[in-house]
Amino acid sequence: MILLFDIGNTHTHIGLADERRVVKQTDISTLMWFGGGAAALVKKFAGENKIEGAILCSVVPRATPLVKKLVRAAWKINALELNSATIRGVGIDYPKPASIGPDRLANAVAAKFRFGAPVVVVDFGTAVTFDVVNAKGNYVGGIIAPGLAAMTNYLHEKTALLPKIEIREVKSVIGKSTEHAMLIGAVQGYRGLVRELIGELKRELRAEKLPVVATGGYAKLIAAKLPEISAVAPDLTLEGLRLVWLANSAT
Repeated sequence: MILLFDIGNTHTHIGLADERRVVKQTDISTLMWFGGGAAALVKKFAGENKIEGAILCSVVPRATPLVKKLVRAAWKINALELNSATIRGVGIDYPKPASIGPDRLANAVAAKFRFGAPVVVVDFGTAVTFDVVNAKGNYVGGIIAPGLAAMTNYLHEKTALLPKIEIREVKSVIGKSTEHAMLIGAVQGYRGLVRELIGELKRELRAEKLPVVATGGYAKLIAAKLPEISAVAPDLTLEGLRLVWLANSAT
């Protein structure tokens, strides 16, 4: 079995995979790597399975060595770190490959594997990112915008009267309360942002039909009324990690 770690700013997504698929997954708070408790949870998650490999992608550099240390101590193996040097499955056509978020590379690998090229991934995390694989199968760049929760939390923190809201679907586009109005701006407004950016990407790529794959925490919610999104794949990043580990282990 292969252990997969997608270390994000808020959560670390952990997966257990075999050669065919991600078998199971769970989330822990990334802060737990620094405050204790993460190691015990990871060991419990892995259970009695024989761990033959591990791979991680991380946007939290301070957490990366802690994950590697755990893997070495618990299973006597070295975790592969996904980056622009270890990636397999897509080419890179980008001025500074080392600056690309490794989770974005993992998404690109999995999306190309599942849907071919060209393809676009929209990842609804702390930030919302668009990642583009062109018709030649190369990662060529993307778009970064504030995440849905980050945007609404900012409104709450920087104003005296706007409340902290739980993001959910709303029916009417005319708010009858402050919370309702904020939800419309967040959910419906975000769909408008995503729709417009997908349209611009289609034009730039000259792709009338462009598969768009959504992943991340709010992917299902935002994609629900966006026909421009072809599929929702909650395990996309973990699947990309699995594919990269398999490709590296075969060389």
